[in-house]
Amino acid sequence: MNKAVVITVIVIVLLLIGGGIFFANQQKQASETSISSPAMQSSHKTVSQNTRLFNENKTAPELTGITHWLNTDQPLTIQELKGKVVLVDFWTNQCINCIRTLPYVTKWYDTYHTQGFTVIGVHTPELAYEYSINSIQKAIMQYGIHYPVAQDNNYATWNAYNNEYWPAEYLIDKKGILRRTHFGEGEYNETEQAIKQLLAEN
Repeated sequence: MNKAVVITVIVIVLLLIGGGIFFANQQKQASETSISSPAMQSSHKTVSQNTRLFNENKTAPELTGITHWLNTDQPLTIQELKGKVVLVDFWTNQCINCIRTLPYVTKWYDTYHTQGFTVIGVHTPELAYEYSINSIQKAIMQYGIHYPVAQDNNYATWNAYNNEYWPAEYLIDKKGILRRTHFGEGEYNETEQAIKQLLAEN
């Protein structure tokens, strides 16, 4: 090889190495952005850990504008459910984060509903398919959901709660007071302990 060819080869190799380093850095930055902004990980707005405990007497918003009720013979209200501990669970049937929480939510209901605990699954859709009542019924069967589910197609209850996330859990005591919220996956043991604590309150 003559000197010019050798120099050309070296330049090409250096450019390839430099491009690889740049690409790796870009991938790292993209990964770090995804971790720091969970809402960007999917089209659903989610958070990994976000819990709030309420000490003030904040009355839970009412269930409103429900387009259809499933797993119950009649519409339900927070007012009529006073005397029970209520978990309002915002979900939608194609959200993977919601699907991952369902085994815990269904277990809490099945374990504690005879002790005065109930769950209201507020299904607020994001995708066009999720507006279909058939898609909700299919999810109810698939995931073994035994508690009442409210179809919130018009986002009326979602807006009443000023909610922003799937999944989102609002825990309400026997007096109808909002006591705890949790957005996203995780803290399942803490949520169950909170349910047991509220059931034990007079």
